[in-house]
Amino acid sequence: MRTNLYGPNDNFDLETSHVLPALMRKFHDARLQGQPAVEVWGSGTPLREFLHVDDLASACVFLMEHYSDAELVNIGTGVDLSIRELAETMRDVVYPAAALTFDASRPDGTPRKLLDVGRLTSLGWQSTISLREGIEQTYSWLLDNQDNLRGKTQPTPS
Repeated sequence: MRTNLYGPNDNFDLETSHVLPALMRKFHDARLQGQPAVEVWGSGTPLREFLHVDDLASACVFLMEHYSDAELVNIGTGVDLSIRELAETMRDVVYPAAALTFDASRPDGTPRKLLDVGRLTSLGWQSTISLREGIEQTYSWLLDNQDNLRGKTQPTPS
């Protein structure tokens, strides 16, 4: 069982994507349009865990080589952060000049989603891509592939 994934080729559609690529897209669009703030849904307090897709691939290869039991193995970082902290990191990478606003009328969802990755770490695997590094890599991919973005049309920079 894996945790929330993100990375290159993610779905950045504002209507159908998950929280991390949606925030990246919001900050990206706001930067291009020169908007002073980015709205984040909810209070910002729920906690989530995120794993870069390259770390998932690494864990899968590791498990194929080192694990043969029938029990499921959770794949994640074992570390969570608040949606507010995620939004602050995203802002720092994509659009440092943006202010954050939180729309508490939007749902927060489950207060906390964190996997117990004890079985995986006891076998000797752990994630190697930090959240900030993964966001930087993913944003670089997005910049190189803007023409392939699904969803809302990209604004043209002035």
